[in-house]
Amino acid sequence: MKNHGIQKIIFVTGNAGKFNEIREILANFGIEAIQNKGDYPEIQADDLEPIAAASAKAAADDLKIPVLVDDSGLFIKALNGFPGPYSRFVEDHLGNPRVLKLMEGEQNREAYFKTVVAFCRPGEEPLTFSGTVDGKIAYEERGSGGFGFDPIFDYNGKTFGELGTEFKNTISHRRRAVDKFLEYLKSLD
Repeated sequence: MKNHGIQKIIFVTGNAGKFNEIREILANFGIEAIQNKGDYPEIQADDLEPIAAASAKAAADDLKIPVLVDDSGLFIKALNGFPGPYSRFVEDHLGNPRVLKLMEGEQNREAYFKTVVAFCRPGEEPLTFSGTVDGKIAYEERGSGGFGFDPIFDYNGKTFGELGTEFKNTISHRRRAVDKFLEYLKSLD
């Protein structure tokens, strides 16, 4: 597959887990991801798309090169979509045990992970590509793989923490968003 002249792309994130997943996914398509840990302002919004887009635009204009930014969230149906765009804050300040505590007594365990990757060239408007994967909130943490909410997100009987990175990267919300980005690059050829 051609990648419209992109052999390298800057992926802006301080999250090592996200970077490793993106790097492995893109490597399969001949694109090298280079991490930039720049701390760009993150707007507050109820949806992931405007957050990722604003961060990508700020990073591309600052770095003067094309960038990719990822914003992801865990959306729990019984909690009206919480933590959603506030997932990083909840992960950092509450963690999985307290999220599980919030779910005590809830029969509806439905949840989904969503990733929005935003691609932006300097001086241009960002493009966003989203991916979701449906699952459930487990009753306890399971597995030592992945990062963040992976040990409590049950996908077809196993948590993302139990699946292993290689398999997770074939079905994850991040993979689905990156696939849409790669389709966009292909459409430019």
